[in-house]
Amino acid sequence: MAHVYNSDRQQEEKLSVSELIEKANRNIGQTLDKPFIIFGDIAVNTGLQNADPCTYRKCKWVKHPNGKVYVPYVISNQYSTHERSIIKRGLNSFHSSTCIRFIPRSKKEDYLDIKSDKGCYSYVGRQGGGQVVSLERQGCVYHGTVQHEILHALGFDHEQTRSDRDQHVKILYENIKPDMESNFEIINTNNLETPYDYNSVMEYGRYAFSKNGKPTIIPIPDQNVEIGTAKEMSPNDILRVNRLYECWNIGDE
Repeated sequence: MAHVYNSDRQQEEKLSVSELIEKANRNIGQTLDKPFIIFGDIAVNTGLQNADPCTYRKCKWVKHPNGKVYVPYVISNQYSTHERSIIKRGLNSFHSSTCIRFIPRSKKEDYLDIKSDKGCYSYVGRQGGGQVVSLERQGCVYHGTVQHEILHALGFDHEQTRSDRDQHVKILYENIKPDMESNFEIINTNNLETPYDYNSVMEYGRYAFSKNGKPTIIPIPDQNVEIGTAKEMSPNDILRVNRLYECWNIGDE
């Protein structure tokens, strides 16, 4: 059994973040006791919640007077020691290049509740209280996947849903699986004066949600540009975090 698990993991390690998430979430159902999942891996309670429009209002995490943004978290004991180390490495990857600091929860406060639920998903931005970030043990515990879901929790949407999307990619709706078109809806995002990034860890791949093996999203004007193959945050992903949170105190303490 362990041999089969290791073999699957070796194959998954070759996939991009978008491919890993689509694979892990393939059989997610919508049940009354679970959050509703939209855009592939974004959890919502009601309605629709690059930076999401909610960051104009209330869903940014609070900055400390020292310039750091402390985000408390809890990691479930469902994970093995090795899996916990992967998750912590993903969290700590923000520390050297942004003002975000993930710290173990120590009191009653808003925090990320990182657990192995069904699939990979996160709410967008700070929700209040404990908010689930799901990293299912089978398929989601990878460095880039951790970064992707944490970027959602910090307030970021997918690249292909940003407000200027149609200037940079073409969506081929005729190739999208039935009832999956909503994954490509445009959101009125705050793009933070950063360029569209085909290499963003938040960008879906060329064949995302394809029903026939044909592309669903292609770059324009050059259709041959590589898209959606990132395995970790790009420089633009990091820049956006710093701009959204107005980071001036970056790096380790």
